[in-house]
Parts: sequence; structure tokens; C-alpha cells
Amino acid sequence: MIVQEEMPMRKAAIILAGGLAKRFQVEGKQWVDKALASVNGKPILVHIIERATPVVEEIIICVNNKVRKLEYSRVLRKYSITQVKICIDMHYPNISGPAVAVTTGLKAAEADYCVILPCDTPFIQPAVLEHLFYAVRKSSIAVPIHSDGMLEPLMFSCERLKTTQIAETLCLLERDRPDDIIRGSSTVNFVSTVSELKSKDPELKSFININFQEDLNKLAARVFENGPMRESMKLKIGAPRNSELEHLKEAAKDYTNKKFVEAFNVLNFLAESFERKNVSFWAGVCREKEGQALFSLSSIKDDVEAMKRYRLKGEAALVKAAQNYSSEAQFYDKNHIDFLAKHAREDELWCKRAIDAFKSANTNKLKKSENL
Repeated sequence: MIVQEEMPMRKAAIILAGGLAKRFQVEGKQWVDKALASVNGKPILVHIIERATPVVEEIIICVNNKVRKLEYSRVLRKYSITQVKICIDMHYPNISGPAVAVTTGLKAAEADYCVILPCDTPFIQPAVLEHLFYAVRKSSIAVPIHSDGMLEPLMFSCERLKTTQIAETLCLLERDRPDDIIRGSSTVNFVSTVSELKSKDPELKSFININFQEDLNKLAARVFENGPMRESMKLKIGAPRNSELEHLKEAAKDYTNKKFVEAFNVLNFLAESFERKNVSFWAGVCREKEGQALFSLSSIKDDVEAMKRYRLKGEAALVKAAQNYSSEAQFYDKNHIDFLAKHAREDELWCKRAIDAFKSANTNKLKKSENL
């Protein structure tokens, strides 16, 4: 019998360095680029690149503008770092930030698997990166989880091609939180910092984040070790097929171009499909956007009865969206993934508040129409 050897896994590190670092700034002083702040005599960005280089074949830095790209290029040349690609974040309607940066990096990479890294973790350990690449095999995403159920949402490994499709679809749908990429993936390996990663990084230095100026002196890992989530866990969450993602992208573009009827038809069809399969996150996303499309239709209609009809349908869609997010939150609660449960509940609450806001706006318009 001929045994086929596994093809080597091509790996890339994507460093997100396009944020405004608002917490790092000092009021009344000139803005400081956190990625270039000095730790132990070198910029944080240089530390991360040097630690990732032995693990990956490709390094990509995502920035938000050309000025930053030129400055980073200058700094990296000073440290004789040349084999790095610097990309300016892509443009998507109405959103910016880390979700767009992740998508930009994934689309620019050529590797089979990528690890996403924030620009404020100067002591990320190569052994932790190696382990995240190992952990993502037979999963869509592998993300560190602390024992209190909190994640490292900007530090995860992923299978590049499918994650790119998911991330770009979410950007087109105006979803700007990077953890939505985790919530929207098929199978997620939640890698325990206590039972797995601590053996690779005993002091958990990989999770030292530089958020404030004073952190440059403290250099302490913010890790909680006494919670209920002490073992790794692989969960099947459910994600759209590639064909469904393509339909979602088209629906998102239709919505942006104010083709609300076309967007509604696709979103409603996909939402029903996801609900049958208990894919709660994607069902919630579709219902939420469906509700927005229906309320937009109600706001541009001059016929009073049509306005009422679309408004009621929009309310019903947002009610279903809230129910789907509630189911998602319960799923994560059951598995002690508190970070994602919290965000699912935030989406649920947004939908409930949106019903009241849209209802109020449409009621005022209806009164004006009836008085004409």
C-alpha cells in the first residue's frame, strides 16, 4: 500500500496595525503609534515580526493609510527587515477597523493557513504560534480561551480560503467586529491557555497586551486562571456553503445600492435555510439585515398600507433575529464561552431596540401621510 505524505502546510502571520490606539494616547500630547512604541529597546512591531519569522513563510502587516505604510517600511529597513508585505486596508461601505484589516490580510496572503495577531503583543512566543497552527488542523479556526470564558479575538489561526470568504461577506454586511468571524465559522477549536498553551509559554507572556502607556512598564499578562473553562473545546457552529456566501454577498451589495426588494428576497430565503439547520448566528445576521431592508422599504413608500405592511414585516424579521441571537447566546453559555455569549446578547438587544426606533420613525411618517 502506498502511503501519501501530507503536503506541507504553508503558513502566514497577519499583523493588524491600523488602529487609532485611543487608550494608548495621553490627553494633550501628540498622537503616538502604539506599534512603534519601544519595548526593551525595539518597536513592538519589530518584536512581533522577529518572533513570528521562524514559524511562518509569509508576514503581512495591515495598516489604514499610505502614510503609515511608508513609516513602517522606513522603520523595518532600519532593522534589516525586508521580507514583509505591508497592505493598506481595503474599502468596504460604512465600516472600518480590525474586521476589515483581517479581511485585507487574508486576501493578500498566499498561505494555506494564517495566524492573526494584534500589534500590541511584543512577547508572543513562537511555540504558541506553532501550537495554534497545529490546533487549527481539522478546524476552521483555533482561538485562545482563558478559563473565565474570555477569548483573544485578535489572535487566532484559521484556514485561509474559507475564512476569507466569511470575513469578506461579513464586511459587506457591515459587521465590524472581528469576533464575528469566529462566530460565523464552521468548526472552532477553543484552545485553553491553562491546559494547553501554558506548557508552551509558562509565564503566558504571549498575552501581555500594551493597551495603555503605563503597560510599557508593567508588562504583565492579564490572564484569569480559576474559571470553569480549563480545558480546550472544539465546537461545531455551522457556516454557510460557498454558494450561500456568494448569495449573501450579492444581497449585501443590493442593500448598499438600495435594491431593498432584491436584498430581502435573498436574505429571507437564506434565513429560513439557516434556521432549519440551527445555524443561529447566520440566521440572526440575515434576519437583522432583512429587517433593515424592510424598514427601508417602508420609509420610501408613499402608500400608507404598503408602509404599514413593510413595517410589520420588518418588525417580525427583527424579532426572529433577536430569537436567533438569543439561541446563539444560550449555546455559548452552555459551553462557558462567555465572550461570545456576551456579544450575541448585545446583538439581540440591538435588534429589540431597533424595533422600537424603526417603529417610532415610521409612526411619525405614517401620521404625516395620513394628515396630507
